[in-house]
Amino acid sequence: MKKVIVAGAAGRMGGTISALIPAYDELRLVGAVEVPGHPKVGTDLGQSVHPDLAGVRIEDDIDKLMEKCDVVISFATPDGSLEHLRSAAEHGKSAVIGTTGFSAEQMDEIRRLCQQISCVLAPNMSVGINVLYKVVEELAKMLGESYDVEIIESHHRMKKDAPSGTALKIAGFVAKALGVEPEKASIFSRHGMVGERPRKSIGILSVRGGDIIAEHTVLFAGIGDRIEITHRAHNRNAFASGALKAAAWVVGKPPGLYDMMDVLGLSK
Repeated sequence: MKKVIVAGAAGRMGGTISALIPAYDELRLVGAVEVPGHPKVGTDLGQSVHPDLAGVRIEDDIDKLMEKCDVVISFATPDGSLEHLRSAAEHGKSAVIGTTGFSAEQMDEIRRLCQQISCVLAPNMSVGINVLYKVVEELAKMLGESYDVEIIESHHRMKKDAPSGTALKIAGFVAKALGVEPEKASIFSRHGMVGERPRKSIGILSVRGGDIIAEHTVLFAGIGDRIEITHRAHNRNAFASGALKAAAWVVGKPPGLYDMMDVLGLSK
């Protein structure tokens, strides 16, 4: 049985992940962490999340819990998740990170830390969206530059980063198929006289509003027809289930930085 710590346990994703763990025979929650001063620090998850988690209290010091676990799951802020990864590397534990919005410098540090431990890092851990990545890449290869690609992502009003990490990853797969660099090919906004659409460009539009969990549409627009593929998350269980699948998979793997495509066997 793999022993798990959930960091950011009082958040929307952390709470959902914690609540699902009792349904997984191969996983056991042994610790929960929040930032110092959080009002939920000291509370028992058996009362607030699930009766089977009785005795697991939310703590504010992840280092004190590390010896208990095999893997840390973090859906915190970029700074917070990086701190959790540093602690995991220091103690030789595996990690699963679903945080988005890391800077280039933070990603460089993540790669260095993952030379010591195994870590799954994915902007979207739902099984469905990772299958979409594969389908979109194949479509882009088959359709080529004769079809224009637009990515529309929608999230709740509380999401801090834009575009979503999932949209950027989709753009990366499309760019790879078209033989271009995603940073140069991506267009994030249009206003005024922007001129004709460049060949092999990838449009990315971000929508923020209400309580939208997550929706991503990839539009392939040709002359005379178009193809649209949409993934909608109905609730956070899709992401939480993927994170738990990743946690069970990553323990015991060689040091390195993995993603959900690796977990699901879709990376080949």
